[in-house]
Amino acid sequence: MADDGVRYEFKSVQAIRGIEARSIAKWQKAGWEFVDQSQGTLRTTLNFRRPKPKVPWVLIAVAAGVVLLLAIVGGIAGALGGGDDKDRGPAKSPSEATVVAGGKPSETPKPAESASGESDADQVLTVENSKDLAALLAVRDYCDETIGTFAAKYEDRTIEFDGSIASMSNHGDYKTRYDILVHPGDKGPKSVVGPAFKFEDVNLSDLHLTGANIPDSVGTGDLLHVVARVGKYNPGQCLFFLEPVSTRIR
Repeated sequence: MADDGVRYEFKSVQAIRGIEARSIAKWQKAGWEFVDQSQGTLRTTLNFRRPKPKVPWVLIAVAAGVVLLLAIVGGIAGALGGGDDKDRGPAKSPSEATVVAGGKPSETPKPAESASGESDADQVLTVENSKDLAALLAVRDYCDETIGTFAAKYEDRTIEFDGSIASMSNHGDYKTRYDILVHPGDKGPKSVVGPAFKFEDVNLSDLHLTGANIPDSVGTGDLLHVVARVGKYNPGQCLFFLEPVSTRIR
């Protein structure tokens, strides 16, 4: 497809409902122009394009010359490098070739205890006491590989943070069970930082709502204070699953 003599390459990506803006910003930063989108039940297809780079014929000729030169040099090296294996000495076994530091193996450190006697493994992680959580909540790409690293390191630990509902949809055919997407901060669907946290297949009671004013319902854009247990991270979907421990409307 051409436009004023410019040829384009095209890309289509799937974005989770509620975080289309973040996906568009991500690909635009990478040099892609947003074209249009089509919404599905759970995901939105985003279409992008960018001009195909023009390769000068001079570069093609130079590349061909380099390949030919490497082939000639390789042939000469092969001819000069021949010889019997016995001239090279006996091959070393992996144990001989590897240098191992001496000394006794260190003992696995025991979890440190806080002043209250609570071990670090039982401590609720917050942005104040955990640099890892603070960094997690500030990532710009919700598919960042550090999210999976955090999930693996802190699986089953409890985290606490302020967030907002980016999207909320019925789970399957259920009328009172939902899949809720939560982002750090106060911007809901317009959030541009942090992972895509998901409460999957939950009803209102599963959120364990607390506070002076417990609502009869929650919805997109609501501000939450979340205490939740760390679950699995799905890198294919870029979803970080959490199990609610307590939730308060802010």
